Amino acid sequence: MRSFLTVFAALALLASCSKFRKIEKNPDWRVKYEASLNYFAKKDYYRASILLEQIMPIIRGLPEAEKAQFTLAYCQYYQKLYLLSSEHFKSFYETYGRSTLAEEARYMYAYSLFKSSPGSNLDQTESIEAMVSMQEFLNRYPQSQYRDQALEVINTIQLRLEEKGFNNARQYLQLRYYKAAIVALENFIKNFPDSRYVEEAHFLIMVSQYQLAEESIQARQKERYQEVVNDYLQFIDRYPDSAFLKEAERYYTDSLEKLGRLKNVNS
Repeated sequence: MRSFLTVFAALALLASCSKFRKIEKNPDWRVKYEASLNYFAKKDYYRASILLEQIMPIIRGLPEAEKAQFTLAYCQYYQKLYLLSSEHFKSFYETYGRSTLAEEARYMYAYSLFKSSPGSNLDQTESIEAMVSMQEFLNRYPQSQYRDQALEVINTIQLRLEEKGFNNARQYLQLRYYKAAIVALENFIKNFPDSRYVEEAHFLIMVSQYQLAEESIQARQKERYQEVVNDYLQFIDRYPDSAFLKEAERYYTDSLEKLGRLKNVNS
């Protein structure tokens, strides 16, 4: 029974391929147009896109071109060819700005860019472009039916950029570039004041200041250990219940002890 079903499935596939080849070779663009819509309805986006790409240069300027271009954009999207779909959606709303589908095309352009953007550990150029495009969409359509989804995308990208910025700053500390770590962490706090990483960033500034003091020449140690003390006092004022409190206190206590020793040495 299983072998019979396998043979039947193979025959059905051959028949389907043969039918598609006939459509593909048909000189009548209308046949390909209708077939592409049928394939799209059946979620056969690959075949639908092939036929649509063949007829697009022929039907440009005709009424059918609007639906064909919009459908082709979705074919690319459903095949996870997100950069291609973003280009097609952009081309659509630039060509058919007055279309009832223009709003959806603008949203899908930004959403396709979002889908093509990488995780937080990689370059975020595409993520930034997607966020800017989505914000432009909201500016144009503030009451859009896609408003909630657009805000969710912007929030997701914002969190991704925060994570990227924080990890980059923290990496300077891991590489023992303490001055660079302090600058990067301070810039992170300035750029993302509401980030969930801000508390840890303040703590890591203290750690970086301490490590910098440890590696400094004696003439610079006093001011740098004092910076650790100042950072600690500001930290406990901001975050009295911080999970980093015990570790922060250790850096504070050790810095006070070393400041005392330095005072005795210089006296």
